[in-house]
Amino acid sequence: MQKMIFAFIASAAVAMLLSPVVIPMLRRLKYGQVERVEGPHANSAKEGTPTMGGVMFIIAIVIATLAFSYYDIALRYSIPAVITMLAFGLVGFLDDFIKVKRRRNLGLRAYQKIAAQLLLSFAVAFYAYKSEFIGSTLYDPILGKIELGWGYIPFIMFVIIAIVNSANLTDGLDGLLSGVTLIYSVAMGILFLYFSMVFTEYFVDQPMFVAQSDGMRSMSIFAFAVAGGCLGFLKSNSHPAKVFMGDTGSMALGGAMSAMVIYSRSPMLFLLMGVCIVASAVSDVLQVGSYKLRHGKRVFKMAPLHHHFELSGYHETKIVAGYMIVTTITCLVALALFL
Repeated sequence: MQKMIFAFIASAAVAMLLSPVVIPMLRRLKYGQVERVEGPHANSAKEGTPTMGGVMFIIAIVIATLAFSYYDIALRYSIPAVITMLAFGLVGFLDDFIKVKRRRNLGLRAYQKIAAQLLLSFAVAFYAYKSEFIGSTLYDPILGKIELGWGYIPFIMFVIIAIVNSANLTDGLDGLLSGVTLIYSVAMGILFLYFSMVFTEYFVDQPMFVAQSDGMRSMSIFAFAVAGGCLGFLKSNSHPAKVFMGDTGSMALGGAMSAMVIYSRSPMLFLLMGVCIVASAVSDVLQVGSYKLRHGKRVFKMAPLHHHFELSGYHETKIVAGYMIVTTITCLVALALFL
């Protein structure tokens, strides 16, 4: 448990220490946010706020994870999780870089994003399928064991792409995605720690499960490092934000959460624990579908859902607080199903 706490503290500290260095550098490079023309009017005041600040917590998470992971097993657990986070963060970085250089809200073209995400999600899903520690069997606290066979790969590809893009959509208000991810990651860290204790208690004489126990602890360290990085980033990202994470940060966090989902082998649980992130994607799909099928009629004032609340008169700090409260409750319910 000490390593998890140290990883959390170290990641938060590094993210906070980087802010007085990274934020002025982003300003000098003129890497400012380009707001959507069709976005809420209040967001126009955020034009020019430094973006791509996600590099701060990405660096923090990498340092904390590598510093405290169990090295004998980290190559099969926490390091692939870090690589997944970095890979999707790189796609987001390229998207951000094009936006700030061309001074427009459109970065990578849609087909480029889709191609990159399909390639990365296939690589991650194939690795997980072949891994002796993950495999094609899913576990659900209600449905029990689910064997997917080769169907595991397309299913996990869908899960990864859905989580990454949902995280990207959720990043629309000061501190929203970082706050929600903080709570989700702490809950997952606790869940991984519980898994490690179960393996240790019931399979102490079986080397395979002893290795899995160490792996679960490494993933717990990774989860707490992600939580700590988000906490440290909130120092600069809470309202009024001094820096935005950009697609660099939101896609990296999506990759990190995808890795946690895969290693937990309970992807359906994300529908509960990450309900606010899921709501962002669902509201966007409903809005687009309604607009096209109902001849311009909308379900929400604006999608994703947090912008609907914003246009309904709620201050963004109230919306962020509400999302964090809901996430806390749903994560506690999910933990209650397992613990």
